[in-house]
Amino acid sequence: MATSLSHSAPSGELPKVENMRVAIVAAEWNGHITGALTDGAVSLFRSQGLSDDDIDIYHVPGAVELTFAASQLIEASLYDAIIVFGCVIRGGTPHFDYVCQSVTQGITALNADCDTPVIFGVLTVDCEQDAIDRAGGCLGNKGVEAAEAAIKMHDFVCRVKEI
Repeated sequence: MATSLSHSAPSGELPKVENMRVAIVAAEWNGHITGALTDGAVSLFRSQGLSDDDIDIYHVPGAVELTFAASQLIEASLYDAIIVFGCVIRGGTPHFDYVCQSVTQGITALNADCDTPVIFGVLTVDCEQDAIDRAGGCLGNKGVEAAEAAIKMHDFVCRVKEI
C-alpha cells in the first residue's frame, strides 16, 4: 500500500513557513541581474514570515562557483534550503554551453545526492534584455519563484520525515 502525501498545500498556495533557514548564493557576474533575483527572493521570504536572521546571502564570482558554494553550505548543515542565482548570457563562443552544462549538472548532482534541496535560479538567456525581463521585468521575477520553490521543498522534506 502506498503512503499518500495528499495533505500538502495545493500548488497555488504556499505552505506555512515555520523554523526555516535559507541560504542564497548569488553570482557576482551579471550582478545587476542576480541582485534583482536575490531581492525578489528575500521579499517573498519576508512576506511569508521569515526574518533577516533566517536568510543568509553569500556571493561567489560566477555561475560555475555556485555548485561548490552550495556543496559547502550543505556540509555546514545550517540550512533547510539553498537557492543559487546566476545569469549566463549567450555569446559568440561555446563558453555559454560549458558554463550552463557545468552548473546544471552540478546542482542536479547535489539534489540527487544530498538531503538539502538546492533551488536552481540560474537564468540562461540569449541576451541581457531576456534576463532583465525575468529579474523583475515584464515576465516577473524568477527570484520570487525560486523562493516559493524553496518553501515548498522545505515543506516536502518535513512531510517526508513525518512518514
